[in-house]
Amino acid sequence: MKMPYRVLILLLVISFTLPVFAEKALDKRKKIDGMAKETLKDLVEANHDAKKFSEKAYGYAVFDNVKVSLGISGGGGQGVAVDNKTGKRVYMKMGTAGLNIGLGAQKYQIVFFFENKEIFDRFVDKGWEADANANAVAGTAGANAEATFHDGMVFYQLTQAGLMLQADIAGTKYWKSKKLNKKK
Repeated sequence: MKMPYRVLILLLVISFTLPVFAEKALDKRKKIDGMAKETLKDLVEANHDAKKFSEKAYGYAVFDNVKVSLGISGGGGQGVAVDNKTGKRVYMKMGTAGLNIGLGAQKYQIVFFFENKEIFDRFVDKGWEADANANAVAGTAGANAEATFHDGMVFYQLTQAGLMLQADIAGTKYWKSKKLNKKK
């Protein structure tokens, strides 16, 4: 008997996310903070423009994601948004879905830099949805060009293979995690 591919995808997604649900909130926050610190460090060391954005950004957000693909794709992850002025941290989740012809799984991180408080607060308070045209814009200008924000933010996608300049995050939604932001 063949297993339908949708059942297989569901089982893969559950196997990637089940261990995450078992952790306590404090442990999850520590793990997310460590991932964010390491990812941000790796990014600014590898990319001069990213370093400029990190120095002038009002705030940033870093997410750790897993995406599984088998005709349809789905995935999820979590991260933290940090206000550079106050150091306040807001823990968030993300989810992604779509159709494609790919097969496999990918683990990657996304780093957002926000130009000002308004853009940062909107991302944190209202979430953000990437549409079909969302592509990373950072690092695509020439070596001598000034790095600039686009619509108040810029993002980078990092994989084990390194930085991807054309990061496709279409069909992805970001929102606050009620559980991880509870103070206990």
